[in-house]
Amino acid sequence: MSRKIRRGAIGVMVLALALLALTGCGTKNNNQAGNADAGAAGGNAAANESAGTNADQPPTKVKVVLDWTPNTNHTGLYVARDKGFFREHGLDVEIIQPTEAGADKMIASGAAEFGVSYQEGITQARIQGVPLVSLAAVIQHNTSGFASPADKGIKTPKDFEGKTYGGWGSPAEQAVIESLMQEEQADVSKVTNISIGDADFFTAVKRNIDFAWIYYAWTGVEAELRGEKLNMVYLTDYSDKLDYYTPVLATSEKMIAEKKDLVQAFVAGAAEGYQYAIENPDDAAEVLIKAEPDLNAELVRASQKWLSPKYQDDAPRWGEQKLEVWQNYAQWMFDHKLLDKELEAEQAFTNEFLPQ
Repeated sequence: MSRKIRRGAIGVMVLALALLALTGCGTKNNNQAGNADAGAAGGNAAANESAGTNADQPPTKVKVVLDWTPNTNHTGLYVARDKGFFREHGLDVEIIQPTEAGADKMIASGAAEFGVSYQEGITQARIQGVPLVSLAAVIQHNTSGFASPADKGIKTPKDFEGKTYGGWGSPAEQAVIESLMQEEQADVSKVTNISIGDADFFTAVKRNIDFAWIYYAWTGVEAELRGEKLNMVYLTDYSDKLDYYTPVLATSEKMIAEKKDLVQAFVAGAAEGYQYAIENPDDAAEVLIKAEPDLNAELVRASQKWLSPKYQDDAPRWGEQKLEVWQNYAQWMFDHKLLDKELEAEQAFTNEFLPQ
């Protein structure tokens, strides 16, 4: 399953291409970073009045689509649902998994009102005219990197030379590897790239690859539980521009324009769920385990303990997003020819709906 989670993050680059047919799904979002604090207090009050918190009103049914298989990136959503936080804000939330088309397309088309996405996917979508909007950063800093068994001797990007990388086939993978290697004047042409699809990381590195792109909160923690020592080359150790938001909670401009109170209620409930997971990682893990009993319970508990402090990290509140983070990564993508034009970063995200 760890491989599937990583596939969801990287494969979103490819899935974004399918969104071209959906360019008419919304009106322009004018929520810029600067209006975050000004609108939040009034928005919270409006949400409590309008989203169905009155006991006489039935809760409003909404769907939130995950980016891939359930994992600890999603714990706050399960907590908000199963601890009643969403219902307190007048919502009856159904958590669903994505179709083959992917979460971004489902959000854009209205098949789900909300979803889990990534800064890289939203950036690509918006460049292609699909108005997705990030509502909150699930994790404040990028926890992904290139992992390899310690006996492979890969400690820096320079060590990628002469090694085989197992990936999903996204152009972003090659661009990131090249970018990191350039920092150390290494030769990217000496890296062999192969596609390993959904192959399990631990199987693949024993079979035909030397390193792969993982999220430490899941695959890295699993390695610890297995007693398998990994070397990690974190993206953020080599470029500030690669410290982007992954994952995020997202919706469409159409939802913001037409159902603002609903968006306010959803973000409020999600924020309470993630705050609970920050403060109560052990109990939050049990909520996820109960909701998704097929998950490895030991891994969920260990992953949650590792990840909970990183949800908010050094941000003033959970979910906070910075304009410079959106600008920096979009510029990096543009510079590496992953975008056809520059992003209007102010339109790609909003802090407006985050609670004070």
